[in-house]
Formats: sequence, structure tokens, C-alpha cells
Amino acid sequence: MRKEYDFSGSRKNPYANQLKRQVTIRLDTASVTYFKELATELGMPYQNLINLFLRDCAQQKRHPVIQWPQTARKRSTAR
Repeated sequence: MRKEYDFSGSRKNPYANQLKRQVTIRLDTASVTYFKELATELGMPYQNLINLFLRDCAQQKRHPVIQWPQTARKRSTAR
């Protein structure tokens, strides 16, 4: 980099708080297939669609409804 560059008048990136963070998550095949098909219909990358969905859930403060399969409940209550 040249020594004569002057950054004294520069400003912070206004979009810095909107930058994305790369994470690794494990998703079941059916979920990925669903989002890929929906993303194809909408003409957008499926990763962006998943991000939009999760962001909406976070903004609306939604909580998941967890229902265990019947077979799992029978085993746990039999003990």
C-alpha cells in the first residue's frame, strides 16, 4: 500500500452491523430440500431464504413447538 494514501476523511462502514457470520449447522435432508425447492420458485439462493426465515422468527420472537414422535414418547414413559 502506498504511503501517500490519506484515510483521515474516511468513515466507518454503515453496513458493518448487517454483515453476516458464517456458521455450520446440521439440517435434515427434508428441510434442506424444502427450502431449496421454495428458493427455486422464488428465484433466490436457498441459504438466503433460510436466513430470511430465521431472521423473521427472531424478530417476531417465535418459539418452536416441539412434538416428539409417538414412538419416542412411549419409550420414555415406559421407564
